Amino acid sequence: MLQIPVAAQAGPGFNPEAATEAYLGSLSAERKAKSDSYFEGGYWLILWDFLYGAAVLLVLLETGWSARFRDVAERVTRRKPLVNWIYWTQFSVASFVLGLPLAVYEGFIRERQYGLMNQTFVAWFVDQLKTLALTAVFGGLLVIVIFGIVRRFPKTWHIGGALAGIVFLMLTALVFPVFVAPMFNRYTVLTDTRVRDPILRLARQNGIPATNVYVVDASRQSDRISANVSGFLGTERITLNDNLLNRCSPECVEAVMGHEMGHYVMNHIYKGIAFQLILITLIFTGLRRGIQTALRRWGGRWKIRELTDPAVVPLALLIISIFFFVLTR
Repeated sequence: MLQIPVAAQAGPGFNPEAATEAYLGSLSAERKAKSDSYFEGGYWLILWDFLYGAAVLLVLLETGWSARFRDVAERVTRRKPLVNWIYWTQFSVASFVLGLPLAVYEGFIRERQYGLMNQTFVAWFVDQLKTLALTAVFGGLLVIVIFGIVRRFPKTWHIGGALAGIVFLMLTALVFPVFVAPMFNRYTVLTDTRVRDPILRLARQNGIPATNVYVVDASRQSDRISANVSGFLGTERITLNDNLLNRCSPECVEAVMGHEMGHYVMNHIYKGIAFQLILITLIFTGLRRGIQTALRRWGGRWKIRELTDPAVVPLALLIISIFFFVLTR
């Protein structure tokens, strides 16, 4: 069971730097090297994810598949919202298939190499299919809204698109812990009063409106220990995973939960939304300029008729990914 080193425990004269060094000093050289390798490799994967994703989007444009997806959708129906949704479903499936090699390596093979993966490949793949289904449904709704904004406000659509994006992110943060997360894991109410009561007492002392602590069976996927305070505007939920509960001492559990509650107390959720609003606004402003230039030069080559043509989606996502990568690095 993981314990907090004595020098890392809170108390009079607590020094966080000394506490961190004390904890790191408790790890073997082999474990440190393995951890460093994992995280340094993860930084490189940020670049490869961007490049691979950009390549997938270019393939969909250059091969004409994007235009074919639009044609298929238009043969099914002439109603614009449904055309956009059918297009998006085809696009989501194609992107999933083309992106699968990197996803398998990054999400399954690499995790297993570092001893973090508990799932079989079939179980992991089923979770990916669930994610694909959610992307097709909820992403399709967002695409319908944004294309509707583009048609209604052809000169200022980037402003409405940015607002729609931030509202979507807020709704996701609102409903994810209650409705989406349970699709992947089982959540149960923590009944062990020795662990639950100190956590709820800490929550009350810091103004967190939670009456229960939940345990998620994250061990079915990996051995990572984790916890979070998720949701806002009435869907706040304190959750710890079963690895944290089973592998750590009560003091260690309380320390982790204190850290997670700190995010809530310091309004990191709302600050994150504010940051995303600024980021999305900048991205959509750049998207407006970039997409107009790209359509003038290559629109005919990619058989994209106009800005409201759903076949423009890979181009829009490519420009968004470039701006996002540049702005967040």
